[in-house]
Amino acid sequence: MYNVLIVEDDEKLCGIIKDALGKFGYSVKCVEDFRAVQETFEKVKPDLVLLDINLPYYDGFYFCRTFRRKSSAPILIISARDESSHQIMGMELGADDYITKPFSADVLIAKVNAAIRRCYGEYSAAAEKPLTIKNLALDENAFKACYVNRFCELSKNEFRLLKKLIEQADKVVTREILLEELWDDSAFVDDNTLTVNVTRVRDKLQQLGITDAIKTKRGVGYLFDSEALTGEGK
Repeated sequence: MYNVLIVEDDEKLCGIIKDALGKFGYSVKCVEDFRAVQETFEKVKPDLVLLDINLPYYDGFYFCRTFRRKSSAPILIISARDESSHQIMGMELGADDYITKPFSADVLIAKVNAAIRRCYGEYSAAAEKPLTIKNLALDENAFKACYVNRFCELSKNEFRLLKKLIEQADKVVTREILLEELWDDSAFVDDNTLTVNVTRVRDKLQQLGITDAIKTKRGVGYLFDSEALTGEGK
């Protein structure tokens, strides 16, 4: 049974979501004291979080950032804010999906199930063994990259992006494929969000001493050039 934490100050909506998820076998906890959200998070140790943006005391973006620092559990934002800038901000802070209110229970359940499968089910089976290419290794359990004797931490989306590129090393991966890899509903994701994530991954590789590994194929996508991985990590 997976534990779901709902951070939503609308008690009626929280109750509706709790009942809907309960029918599918989820154990659901709603935050009651919004002065102790982080304490509740640490006590529940949720496998997935449903997070509203408009909250008392601190907004959902703040909690998204703090939750992601402590856990790799999927975070699904549920918000009445439908501006693309808010969706981009949420994803850049570590959210896995963004659901705009009002939404149907069927859509919510489908997205929760998809996030659980991706993180803990059949789609996560490859997470046990680190992915390596030459002297670069990715550790999905710790969300870290190691190159020669250097390490760097990656956000969830940075890790997914780099992993997909490495799995298809020396081949062009289209922007559409990368968007689908990072977000369930890529149709509602601004294309600039992918560009921002690629830039961040390049910066992380630079920290490891890897330069010019991710090539831009204008109008198509990106390519990970394995020749950029030298033996000494220069």
